[in-house]
Amino acid sequence: MKILFISLGCDKNLVDTEMMLGMLTGKGYFITDDENEADVVVVNTCCFINDAKEESINTILEMAELKKNGNIKALIVAGCLAQRYKEEIQKEIPEVDAIVGTTAIDSIVDALEEVLKGNGHNHIEDINRKPVYDKKRMVTTGGHYAYLKIAEGCDKRCSYCIIPKVRGSYRSIPMESLVEEAKKLVEFGAKELILVAQETTLYGKDLYGEKSLPKLLHKLCEIEGLYWIRILYCYPEEITDELIETIRTEDKICNYLDIPIQHASDRILKKMGRRTNQQELRGMIEKLRNAIPDICLRTTLITGFPGEKQEDHEELLSFVNEMEFDRLGVFTYSPEEDTPAATFTDQIEEAVKTERQADIMELQQEIAFEKAEGMIGRTVLAIIEGKVPDEHAYVARTYKDAPNVDGFLFIQTGEELMTGDFVRAKITGSYEYDLIGEIDHEFTE
Repeated sequence: MKILFISLGCDKNLVDTEMMLGMLTGKGYFITDDENEADVVVVNTCCFINDAKEESINTILEMAELKKNGNIKALIVAGCLAQRYKEEIQKEIPEVDAIVGTTAIDSIVDALEEVLKGNGHNHIEDINRKPVYDKKRMVTTGGHYAYLKIAEGCDKRCSYCIIPKVRGSYRSIPMESLVEEAKKLVEFGAKELILVAQETTLYGKDLYGEKSLPKLLHKLCEIEGLYWIRILYCYPEEITDELIETIRTEDKICNYLDIPIQHASDRILKKMGRRTNQQELRGMIEKLRNAIPDICLRTTLITGFPGEKQEDHEELLSFVNEMEFDRLGVFTYSPEEDTPAATFTDQIEEAVKTERQADIMELQQEIAFEKAEGMIGRTVLAIIEGKVPDEHAYVARTYKDAPNVDGFLFIQTGEELMTGDFVRAKITGSYEYDLIGEIDHEFTE
């Protein structure tokens, strides 16, 4: 029995996929990446924004055609879209045999076995159920890096976001379980662990009565064979002096922080339900850069939010120009059902959203290209991602580059390197967002 697993959406969803893969292979099922070989297809879906929703629906429909034509025996849909639209999916796409909700991923084996017996039904649990953890994972990232999901759900209730309604309230995973999982990931080859959650900065508050991310980081830094720890999704208002000091003093923690701020106009931030204003954002960015001068700051923005006026947009542009973020992504606002923002009457036309998105990205492009040029002459530690086909060159990432969202360093060398090797590279040039370099000397333990 061969199973094709299609994982859509964020890295947090990918961790769920890897756990489901681990559970299935543990029961003797084989995994294939070829739809022509598959007996069963599982689609792990996303519904965070409209584009993600469309991708999920289109993928389900494609797989439904395979079943309709007799190419596969069963189709299971999991994840956020499945949780949110379970009735609609099964009504509109009868080829779907079962739904597995966001908090029921540990029932994937039962769901599959029931479907194969012709008894398919939905597996939906309370969205505030204890997070699923302590499950064997099949890491799909190549093994040299892995995501460590430290919490599930979110308590922020931003006016544009559906996540609390499909993922529940914030629930941390116990620290001892995370340390054990991290050790296993390192044992199986991970040299970089990337901490993810809807919000990493609140880790432990629900379990231990205080924000405990620094304590978790100290414990992870003790793991032998682990070289890099990267932290994503830190809400600026929750970043503490203790966390900053931990990043500054622990050598294994990359001087890299992902801080989704979404906007810089106080009026729009308030409408979004965000808990910071522009002055506080400026203060936090200044504090981080003073404490850790070489820190790489990534952020995400939403443009075209309901009621955003031209002056709000210009204020955001001015802020981006002044702050000079190292990495920045911009989404156009997507109205999501069952969120307060979707009911706001002052919605913005799509053309205006797209135009404003382009304005910001054009400005950020200039900033990013200049920052890449500014790296020339520096020697940095980098992790090898793979070889460039038919060339004496390798693709690598520096501490400033998270997988799949940031740039690359292309290292020209005749040496034989392996994916996951650490090297010291001297930056000799830049091309747009990416860097070019050569081996300075190979990293040794």
